[in-house]
Amino acid sequence: MARYQAGDFTAARALIERIGPQLHRFFMAQSASRSDADDLLQETWLRIHRVRHTYRLGEPVLPWFYAIARRVRIDHYRRTSRTTARERRLEEVPDVTATLPPEETQGDDLEALLAPLSESEREVILMMKEAEMSLQEVARATFSSIGSVKQKVHRAYRKLRDRMDAMGSKKGSSGRLP
Repeated sequence: MARYQAGDFTAARALIERIGPQLHRFFMAQSASRSDADDLLQETWLRIHRVRHTYRLGEPVLPWFYAIARRVRIDHYRRTSRTTARERRLEEVPDVTATLPPEETQGDDLEALLAPLSESEREVILMMKEAEMSLQEVARATFSSIGSVKQKVHRAYRKLRDRMDAMGSKKGSSGRLP
């Protein structure tokens, strides 16, 4: 591991060949499919590569590898749980056709929908969605970090989702908002 930290990638290959099968068995024992186990193993090695500088020389390497593998597995579980919690079978989705209102009311609806957002959240949403700017471009334009922009967008999406859910629950039997 010390040689790998120093940049010797033949040492990395040796680690992968030696410890890779053990980590793969670890994932296979807890995974539903071989492809998931393969993906988790690959993600683990990528994460190990990114954080190899945090390994403390002299400490046992195997627990360090397994701690990373465990976090990768937990992250994967949480990600798939969030995804499957929001998915619905196609048969469960009602067949509703939407009619678009005239253009001038669409702008008013957008303004009303974005109204509860803070100025900075509204700004990043409009830059990303209307101007179709990337995260990097929005960060540069707002003199913010990419992480800060991601956080603002996430909070804005959450507020918008809550507002749209509330609007959906207020619909009457006619399907129109009061």
